[in-house]
Amino acid sequence: MILETRRLSKSFGSVRAADGVDMALEAGEAIGIIGPNGAGKSSLFNLITGDLRPDAGEVWLNGRNVTRDTPHIRCRAGIGRSYQIPRPFENLTVFENLLVGAVHGQRKRERDAVDDCAAILDRCYLMRRANDLAGSLTLLERKRLEMARALATGPRVLLLDEIAGGLTEGECQELIGTIRAIHAGGTAIVWIEHIVHALFAVVSRLIVLNFGRKIAEGEPRAVMQLPEVREVYVGIPA
Repeated sequence: MILETRRLSKSFGSVRAADGVDMALEAGEAIGIIGPNGAGKSSLFNLITGDLRPDAGEVWLNGRNVTRDTPHIRCRAGIGRSYQIPRPFENLTVFENLLVGAVHGQRKRERDAVDDCAAILDRCYLMRRANDLAGSLTLLERKRLEMARALATGPRVLLLDEIAGGLTEGECQELIGTIRAIHAGGTAIVWIEHIVHALFAVVSRLIVLNFGRKIAEGEPRAVMQLPEVREVYVGIPA
């Protein structure tokens, strides 16, 4: 397994953000995570990346326990992520945003990272905006830049947090194409998304969270038909 969470738990007062969550991701696999608002999806990502410390449980990456490692060490070990609300360095150019990821995520010298960053920009359809300030991008371009910045760190596991949110159907389809290409290139993906048909186009397995607890896991379409999933996610009583 390239990534595992073992009985991962986190509470904020009486609120359980993660309640003994077990998750296993194989190298090159793509899985999706769904659940209602407040289910603990982004908190799980924050526990995986080290932005949050768990109350109990462990995070394993590539056979190593990284639970006590800082976010930057986990990034350099192979975990990259996007955020639900894009967080570019708005006063840097698009290309400079990627260089920051490559230099700090992979500890490359700038001159050694130029070709890789250019290839990522091309892969994410951002080459024509390379020299534009990141703050001038459209929403779709910002979403693409989120992925590109994460890819510049050289991840073996890419965490995508509702990256299709707010896009038109056409823009969503464009983004799906890019994510499928990234996955086909060998990068393992964990994707949180409310737009379920987008997940179906990429992932082979679906995990459902509710109040921080994993309530279902399996083949995506089969999982969506489970009564408990339909009740908490679709609003159809079991």
